[in-house]
Amino acid sequence: MGTTASQLGKDLLSEYQELTFLTKQEILLAHKRFTELLNKDEKDHTARVSMNTILTLPELKSNPFKERICHVFSTSENKDGGLTFEDFLDLLSAFSDSATLEIKSHYAFRIFDFDDDGTLDYGDLEKLVNCLTGETQDTRLTSEEMRQLISNILEESDIDKDGTVNLSEFQHVISRSPDFVSSFKIVL
Repeated sequence: MGTTASQLGKDLLSEYQELTFLTKQEILLAHKRFTELLNKDEKDHTARVSMNTILTLPELKSNPFKERICHVFSTSENKDGGLTFEDFLDLLSAFSDSATLEIKSHYAFRIFDFDDDGTLDYGDLEKLVNCLTGETQDTRLTSEEMRQLISNILEESDIDKDGTVNLSEFQHVISRSPDFVSSFKIVL
């Protein structure tokens, strides 16, 4: 553990603590797990781990939104979902127990906004439902069930009645969901 702390450096470790919702121990564990994913010749904090490698982490492997999570937190110019250590820390910080409702709901909204247009429209909601129910014949909703469910979601959430859910409307719905903060988490 001492070698991991010295690899990060005390100043960098302190900076990461200030900029995230993570404790020193959580940052050190994240660094250890991240460096285990790197190739042997890529041990600096600017190295990027591919999305496919990140998705081998048990904490993400079974998450139905795993690819979207990587894309939302990736700063890769290639839009390939690869993560640097700082991207990885941002991800863990947003999903930590200490992150605020506002932070968690902001990132949840971005994850659910599949087309990255700043709103949750019919297509986003359909993909969201399919991710949650699974896309097998046994679990997939019929088109009528999907239409009715999305209609109900929009009726409940779309305050300005424009046919989409914006971030403010999403946060309003989430604020009435007491289980959201405790269920929106990833723990290493």
